[in-house]
Amino acid sequence: MTLTTPGSRRFLTKLTVIATLGGLLFGYDTGVISGALLYMKDDLALSAFGEATVVSSLLFPGAAFGALFGGRVADRIGRKRMLLVCAGLFLLGALGCALAPNVQIMVAARIVLGLGVGAAAVTCPLYLAEMAPADRRGRMVTINELMIVTGQMLAFATNAVLDHLIHDPHVWRTMLAVAAVPAIALFLGMLVLPDSPRWYGLKGRMAEAREVLRRGRSTAEADDEFALIAEHTAHMLKSTATPFSVIRDVPWIRRVVMIGCGLAIVQQATGINTVNYYAPTILEQSGLGVSAALVATIAVGVTSVVTTIIGIILLGFVGRRTMLLIGFAGVALSQAALAATFLLPGSMTRSYVILACMVLFVAFVQMFIGTVVWLLLSEIFPLSIRGFAMGIAVFVLWCTNAIISFAFPLLNTALGSTGTFGLFVFVNIASFLFVLRHVPETKDTTLEELEERFEAQHSTAV
Repeated sequence: MTLTTPGSRRFLTKLTVIATLGGLLFGYDTGVISGALLYMKDDLALSAFGEATVVSSLLFPGAAFGALFGGRVADRIGRKRMLLVCAGLFLLGALGCALAPNVQIMVAARIVLGLGVGAAAVTCPLYLAEMAPADRRGRMVTINELMIVTGQMLAFATNAVLDHLIHDPHVWRTMLAVAAVPAIALFLGMLVLPDSPRWYGLKGRMAEAREVLRRGRSTAEADDEFALIAEHTAHMLKSTATPFSVIRDVPWIRRVVMIGCGLAIVQQATGINTVNYYAPTILEQSGLGVSAALVATIAVGVTSVVTTIIGIILLGFVGRRTMLLIGFAGVALSQAALAATFLLPGSMTRSYVILACMVLFVAFVQMFIGTVVWLLLSEIFPLSIRGFAMGIAVFVLWCTNAIISFAFPLLNTALGSTGTFGLFVFVNIASFLFVLRHVPETKDTTLEELEERFEAQHSTAV
């Protein structure tokens, strides 16, 4: 059954726009550092190790532990309150980064910012998945991915504009401070939204669950979905098991959590954040000037946004698993082309061919992988441990991100660009094989039906 009331459509649109401001901040705060580094490394006298530490401190320990604890806290206090906490962390971290007088304060502020990024990375898709009707879940949740890449594009564009307008070595402080604006908007917006009906159901607040469903569905659809939630959560309210003990003691749930962690690893193992964090540096080293490299990086941001939109449209017609397989095949091929391009003699033409290969690489990741992995992570875990399990998976995601982001400059120095991107080719072939063997299809099924199906399938497989 599809939605028919204008009021329900307006409600779902409003909550999607507000909640995904967390994704916008996620994208801006992870993308802005690429341009800020070009000035910050001189202003704060950063060594190569210091540069890697500033970049990776947001990811680990910041975002990694933000995800790990954010998921658990979201299960306890609710998705709405967790997003309010995220907004506060985003605001505090952005102001701390912009005002940091030295490397130590910068790293501390980046860790605070990372706590917000990690917690929002768990809570935003979780909230959207639990609020959405089954037939709209794919597109609603992946709007968060669109906002992430939009945030990254805005960061790249803001960096280039500020570099053009403000001829000051301290311009990086303004680049970082801009993130305070959407943080305030997220906080104010979440104040007027309810929590998710699944979380209300998990806490035994069934009247509130029914009311939220009726705001986002037709009456008949809300009643049908409420019956599913009520039946599904009835036995959970009697359980005293902790999420950790559930994962430890129930083989099929443990298997699903392992698949989620695998998805987190392969998404980051594409190497996408080597482009997000180091694109201006790569392009500058290839022969472009600083300003030209910043402007050229906007092409990467625009590609991310456009291809994410295409990916969201494709999700209405193509299965999640098929999307991932196409994505990893394309990423491996585009990275092979990128590795080969670095062997060409140095010239301006070579610089733009490198940019073209980077754009193609980003297109495959964002169209087929980025949109799908976050969606699958919001879908596959059972309700009783959903926030906790997603927190574990996103913790693994951010740890992998941090390792790759920290290692990339060192690998690039040791192996050269050809060797580094050639290594990524083999990693993405392995990721293709992982998806082929282990990843389930989840399209057009309610969260409750998915849980029942996974229990039946995985219990017989163990």
